[in-house]
Amino acid sequence: MSGFAQWYVRFLGDLWNNIKEWFTAHINIIVKIFYGDWAGGEGYFNVFKNSIGEWNALDYIVFILVLIINVGFVTLLFVLLFQLIRRYIKFNKREIDKDSLIEEVSLLNQKVVELIDEKNKILAMRVSQIGAGTQGLVDYDGSATSGKKKENESRFSKLIQVDQLAAENPQITVMTQNDMLDLSDLVDRFIGFSASQLKLFYTREIIARWFAGLATSKVLILEGISGTGKTSLPYAMGKFFQHDASIISVQPSWRDRAELLGYLNEFTKRFNETDFLKSVYAASYSDTINIIVLDEMNLARIEYYFAEFLSVMEMPDTNEWKIDIVPVSEPTDPKNLINGKILIPQNLWFVGTANKDDSTFTITDKVYDRAVAISINKKADFIDAPYTENVNMTFEYLDDLFKRAQNGYQLSDIAESAFEELDQFIQDKFKIAFGNRIMKQIKLFVPVYMACGFSEFDGLDYMLTYKILRKFEMLNLTFLKKELDELTLLLDKLFGRDQFKVSKQFIQDLKKLS
Repeated sequence: MSGFAQWYVRFLGDLWNNIKEWFTAHINIIVKIFYGDWAGGEGYFNVFKNSIGEWNALDYIVFILVLIINVGFVTLLFVLLFQLIRRYIKFNKREIDKDSLIEEVSLLNQKVVELIDEKNKILAMRVSQIGAGTQGLVDYDGSATSGKKKENESRFSKLIQVDQLAAENPQITVMTQNDMLDLSDLVDRFIGFSASQLKLFYTREIIARWFAGLATSKVLILEGISGTGKTSLPYAMGKFFQHDASIISVQPSWRDRAELLGYLNEFTKRFNETDFLKSVYAASYSDTINIIVLDEMNLARIEYYFAEFLSVMEMPDTNEWKIDIVPVSEPTDPKNLINGKILIPQNLWFVGTANKDDSTFTITDKVYDRAVAISINKKADFIDAPYTENVNMTFEYLDDLFKRAQNGYQLSDIAESAFEELDQFIQDKFKIAFGNRIMKQIKLFVPVYMACGFSEFDGLDYMLTYKILRKFEMLNLTFLKKELDELTLLLDKLFGRDQFKVSKQFIQDLKKLS
């Protein structure tokens, strides 16, 4: 035992001496560099003083130049170090502010939930006090009800009216030779109609993206600054196809599907129907293009009130695109409400308009990945178009135009190969991949965009920007400027310097944000 103790004490002593020697050696080196070698006998100043006497004029000139360069280098080094530290502090402050905002939003959402619960309790108390006399109850759309529904009366008054109207006046669209346009002519016809009859002006790029978007997804998002004609575009499309778009104003209080579809009032046994539900149901009787506009859709969280639609429309079998309305069906229910479910018809598109400002919620990737986003950030120039008629066009004809374009305009091998290389680069540098859903959408969007009069590179450029590069906004761009420059160079290499202008401009805007 004593032998081990002696060894261990000696071991600790040797270890401590070695550590002291290591620190002493390094401290001596530092002292020698920054003090000893400056003033000692063979120090920097003495060597300099002894050598300066042998210099000529050229030596002095070179000395001054080298001194300026060295001072400039050291100054630049300190400036860069200062900027890096300041940027790091700024980044940390931004993250802290973001966390505090998220926490504040969470608290506000909790308070909203509590207020809604309190409101429901108050309404329940009022209903219980009213008892059998229900003359003062108000329906979901603001109209007064007549109390409990009668025995043979349908609980869906609005949808029954749609059934009756469809039976009395069936909607049949008759196309003439003048209406049988190809996609390129359809774009021009709409621009002329909108300009001449509605005084609304749109570029060919925007309208081509609209039709390519219809061919790609049942959900379109028109985003940009206020006042650029986002809501006017689907409105004008409704007039163009002679079937007015239904415009639904989203409210900030919307939190679930009941805000869109309505709900069954257990007391009156009536279903409080919304205009949105009526428009979805009416589309099943129509043979033309139907558009429902969710105006300012990001005033509330889209993934809350529209989640069921996003999930259902992901199913490959369109016959399964069914939304539950009521748990049990009744004999007096509307004709096309089968087993309490409503089928989302194929001739229906949902178009959301979105402003980007402090009063709105961020649209999540779950929504963006399933939709086609069209950015409208400025008004188009005045178009002096001659008087242009609208069209009579069935959904089947438009859908056939899309399918013919997708079969006739295939992506070239060069474009596919270049896009694969681009995909690999973005995965390596930014850890973002082109998923199967996005690749499928690209193969649906680009051929239709080409059929509207643009090149495949134009279509790929737009989809790259709003399907992939848009995701970069969530990255820490401060430390990715080099990678963004490399991405721009790769686009030039793969597609040419004059191509992918939308993507390159988006990358430049991202660099300004960093």
